[in-house]
Amino acid sequence: MTAPADTHEWVSFEDPEEDRTWVFDVTFLASSWTCIFGRGCQGNLTGPAAELEQGCCSYGAHFTDEDDVARVVAAAETLTAEQWQFRAQGRRRGIWRTTVDGELVSRLVDDACIMLNRPGFPGGSGCALHRAALERGERPLDLKPNVCWQLPLRREDAVADDGHVTSTIRQWDRRHWGEGGQEFHWWCTEAPEAFVGTQPVYRELRDELIELTGVKVYEQLETYLLAKTAAPVAFLPHPAMRRP
Repeated sequence: MTAPADTHEWVSFEDPEEDRTWVFDVTFLASSWTCIFGRGCQGNLTGPAAELEQGCCSYGAHFTDEDDVARVVAAAETLTAEQWQFRAQGRRRGIWRTTVDGELVSRLVDDACIMLNRPGFPGGSGCALHRAALERGERPLDLKPNVCWQLPLRREDAVADDGHVTSTIRQWDRRHWGEGGQEFHWWCTEAPEAFVGTQPVYRELRDELIELTGVKVYEQLETYLLAKTAAPVAFLPHPAMRRP
């Protein structure tokens, strides 16, 4: 029998401290995916747009809650004009707004997130928060909106009738963007060009995974993946690397 082209390998285990089961997408976490922003990323518009260097910032960030907004606003206030191209607009109008549906989202400037420095900006293109964090020797995840530092990881929590929680850590797929995701010309977790990292995802995104799961759960996952790496049976290749 031939497995479906989009088959993923999964592992699950119980949380050592909570009434929770963790489920992990091993196929993605063991893969060589890496962010290729500015290195061939075509963005998520309806056509290829690598030259715009917008990555997944074209539509702005959807904040998870008011705490997320407050943290990012505080971080933005520390940025200088040399670090943030649209600092003047952000100071004047703020960096976020509420949609008619009540969603908290970052403002857009010239059809992309207000925090995104464009190509040609002296301080460098890319997320101003991300670049500032690296300059300071800080973690980008401490400054950026939750959805931004989590991508391309996604955590889904399901609560059973008895209160038991099942938390799934998986790759972010097109469908997770909603109906608009199917209109993207390109999406990185299904593009072979993005699977060129020098280390597996679970190591490259170690800080992000710990933030999502906690240290003890991450260590359990790491122990399992390291043991499997040493085993004679190889990891299932990611679907993006199996397609003809």
